[in-house]
Amino acid sequence: MLDAIDRKFAALATDNAPGQEVRQVAADLTGKMIGEKFDGRLVDFSHGDVDAFLPAPNSFEAFEQGVRDGGKQAYTEYRGSRDIREVVAERLAAFTGAPISGDQQVILTPGTQGALFLAVASTVAAGDKVAIVQPDYFANRKLVQFFGGEIVPVQLGYLDEDELKGLDLAALEAAFEADARLFIFSNPNNPTGAVYSADEIEQIAALAKRFGATVIADQLYSRLLYSGNTYTHLRAKAGDDNLITIMGPSKTESLSGYRLGVAFGSEKIIQRMEKLQAIVSLRAPGYNQAVLHTWFAEPAGWMEERIRLHQAIRDDLVTIFRSANLPVAIPKAGSYLFPKLPELRVAPKEFVALLRQQANVIVTPGSEFSPRTLTSVRLNYSQDRAAAVAAAKRIVSMVETYAR
Repeated sequence: MLDAIDRKFAALATDNAPGQEVRQVAADLTGKMIGEKFDGRLVDFSHGDVDAFLPAPNSFEAFEQGVRDGGKQAYTEYRGSRDIREVVAERLAAFTGAPISGDQQVILTPGTQGALFLAVASTVAAGDKVAIVQPDYFANRKLVQFFGGEIVPVQLGYLDEDELKGLDLAALEAAFEADARLFIFSNPNNPTGAVYSADEIEQIAALAKRFGATVIADQLYSRLLYSGNTYTHLRAKAGDDNLITIMGPSKTESLSGYRLGVAFGSEKIIQRMEKLQAIVSLRAPGYNQAVLHTWFAEPAGWMEERIRLHQAIRDDLVTIFRSANLPVAIPKAGSYLFPKLPELRVAPKEFVALLRQQANVIVTPGSEFSPRTLTSVRLNYSQDRAAAVAAAKRIVSMVETYAR
């Protein structure tokens, strides 16, 4: 019988977290019958492929400089090197459209996941109501539950067939009226690639101000914006008094291995986050912090080319899934695709396992992002283009095989 602590950790359910499926693939390979079914190289859509999209230029050289700086760089303030925070603050202010104090409003963290943990821990107490978008990044819900918060769902319509278009702002208002005092969301949305309109962002800002609510905005993919789309930064509309924005170079810039995240905004919340970081991880990896010197300082044309290449893969995969009558939204930013599967002869969880075992494809089940998206799967298409296309075709073939 599970006690309260066991139940708390069991609810985290990290088996489908990016990278974890690889262990299961290794186990499956021991089965001859399964091994004989493979067709094509393994494609792990649970996370991006940094071999297909190499890290931003000069990142390793910056890391080397951090090592050469020795103890000065290894043992920074808990919130990170003051000099690097100032550089990051200046660049992020230019990107987001509002000034930032590198001294008071910025903390460097062990990845954006570390930033999210610290931000939620600094704003959620047991019994607090928290408004969370569905579907959205799975860690939002899990962290709130871990700290004893009560989730108030706010739906996002993202498919052409959805009756709801965009964020259910009435539901967000109702959540605040029901005493939710924190709203967490990703923009661009993970897993759908939706980008909130300027009107939606302005209304979120107005509602948060009206109810005195705090907002945690995950903007990890906000640089990977596709042609024809616009992006509105919440902090440019709402200010930073009750807002924490999270960004980092791990995804678009393929620097995930350095474990670097940045949170900026409310001085009060940043102070709380630093106090917690001091007893959890001390600081972002000391030498690695120097890599942030390369962020927003890539060679001319580098980011445009990265966007162009991702958009080409996106378009290929959307065409494949839509040609097979699988509903899927066209991502406006980021590198996630969230196709909806038809009714199958097997349960969605079993189908995900069969994809791994029989098609050599790893995806993240839709159940991770919302209880309403059980029949969807998420793909991170930051992959080798030919391999991603071949894997998408294998997914379609598997759907046809197991369709009811």
